[in-house]
Parts: sequence; structure tokens; C-alpha cells
Amino acid sequence: MARLNKLQMSSLPPAVLDRRTAVPALVERPQDFLVVAGLAGTAQELTAMTGDAPYVFGLGGAMGAAPMMALGLALAQPERRVLAITGDGELLMNIGALATIAVLNPPNLAVVCVDNGHYGETGNQDSHTGLGVQLDKIAVGSGFPVVWTINTEADLPEGRRLLRVGGSLTFLLLRVKEGPALRIKRNLQPAVARDRFRMALLGEY
Repeated sequence: MARLNKLQMSSLPPAVLDRRTAVPALVERPQDFLVVAGLAGTAQELTAMTGDAPYVFGLGGAMGAAPMMALGLALAQPERRVLAITGDGELLMNIGALATIAVLNPPNLAVVCVDNGHYGETGNQDSHTGLGVQLDKIAVGSGFPVVWTINTEADLPEGRRLLRVGGSLTFLLLRVKEGPALRIKRNLQPAVARDRFRMALLGEY
């Protein structure tokens, strides 16, 4: 198994992007979306980018839930562009979500996975992607019509375009180096986050 992992890893270029700059450069204008952000790093980043804006629903203690919550939102709000942004560890926790999302195929949904190859919140152990699993290939095999992998700054402009072009379900894999996410103190009361997000959705905030 170790030999297989090394062979798999050899086919991947080393990650060079810093997530603290790459995530804002990719998402750019989060206010263009209804955002469901996975727990830990991605929720921190989107909260920091937006100043804790109500249109960002950042999860805490719900590992694996972000893509499916965003799916439900995209199906319920077909006129709105929905962004699920999550980490590799969280997506691996619920990898079957990719198949379900692809089968339902909502054209207004984009899924971004910020992949640092580690479980950053639990001791920085290697995640499966750190051992060679390629989530972009799983998205292709699941049936996502648009899949784009971002390894370097040169890949970011096309990623930004795909987030906004609309008309197709999209999966973006953003490969980043080990390192801390943007940090900000954020609300961790689910009822408060729910009510604020609902008000933003209805244009009442």
C-alpha cells in the first residue's frame, strides 16, 4: 500500500499556493453567491473575507455536511448562484455527496475543495489526498460536467470564470500548501447563523 501511494503521489505536482491568498483570489466576490462553508479553515476564511457577512453559512461541528447543504439550497433557489466551499478532509468524510450532487446536476451550484492534503484541525495528519487520492478525478467519475484543478496562479483566472459563468454544475479543486487559514472570531451559534442566513436569502438583512 505504501508503494502504491508513493506512485500515486509522484503523478501530482507539488502544491505551491498559499491558501490565505489563493482562496480570496479564487472566490474574489463572495457576495455574488449564497455560501455554505465547511467547518474549520474554509469557514474561517469566508468569514474573514466577508467580515462575518450573513450570506455566508459557516459550519462548525458538522463535518461532511457542506456540499449536501449547498445542494439543497441550490435546488430550492434555482435562480441564485450557490457556492459550497470545503476542505479535503471534510469532503472525504462524505465523498458520496459528489455522486448525489452530480446525479441531481443543479446548474447553479459550484463546489470548491481547498485541498492541503492534511487534517489541519486534528494534528495535521496526512489526509487521503496527501497519500495520493485525487478528488478531481472522483468528481469526473461521479459525472460533474465541469471540473477544473488549480495548481498554480496561472490556473486561477479560469477558476474564477468557471465559478461565475453559470449554466453548469462545477467542481474546482484548489491545491494549496500546508499552512494556516485566514482567522477571525466567528459566530458558532447555529440558530443565530441560520436566522441571519435566512434573512440574507430573503433580502431582509
